[in-house]
Amino acid sequence: MLALLLAPGCVTTSTASADDRRWINQCLRDNRDAGVRTGVVRAYCTCMNDRMPNSETRSISQWERSHPRERQACERRAGWR
Repeated sequence: MLALLLAPGCVTTSTASADDRRWINQCLRDNRDAGVRTGVVRAYCTCMNDRMPNSETRSISQWERSHPRERQACERRAGWR
């Protein structure tokens, strides 16, 4: 399990690489107007990042469109309603 350090506008995890943090932060920016609590979005973005292969070059927001099962599973896990 990843330990999150909560800083405004920034996600840092103790075990995530700089690349992972970059993708998660981009996902947070992409979803900032979703009307969902930041913690829920953070959990969703982290879940999606964890499911993506390390070789993936698309953003989380791009990848989720072609992976609906993963998106739905992460929405449920994060409590996205």
